[in-house]
Amino acid sequence: MQQLNFPKFSFRFKNSENKPLIFDEIRKKFVVLQPEEWVRQHCVQFLIHHKKYPKSLINVEKELKVSNLKKRYDIVVFNPDGSIHLIVECKSPNILINQDTFDQIARYNLTLNASYLMVTNGINHYYCQMDFDQECYTFLEEIPSYK
Repeated sequence: MQQLNFPKFSFRFKNSENKPLIFDEIRKKFVVLQPEEWVRQHCVQFLIHHKKYPKSLINVEKELKVSNLKKRYDIVVFNPDGSIHLIVECKSPNILINQDTFDQIARYNLTLNASYLMVTNGINHYYCQMDFDQECYTFLEEIPSYK
């Protein structure tokens, strides 16, 4: 897999039916290793090991309804009170992050109401803080660490 712009992490791999799998410690199972999954797993490790978010507050690949459409978010980090702290949208490294990507995560956030947004393709990372009063987001240098 491609080298990403994240610190180096160690992962568990295996093959099944000639497909490479990577262990997802949040879902506690092996999943097919696609380019987007490679980014997602790096991002999860980054949140746990560098931003110090507890694994118990991280959720991966769950369904949500946006305007009566079924969608799936990549990563959500909860606050201890159950509200949503952060939504992460992961793209494959070969996908250019553009306005459509930000529109996608903003649509998800209409339902989820997260305080922070992160968009990454593993190479470029963008962080935003929501301003619900002004109905906009402000770009940040990085997302805050867990308090």
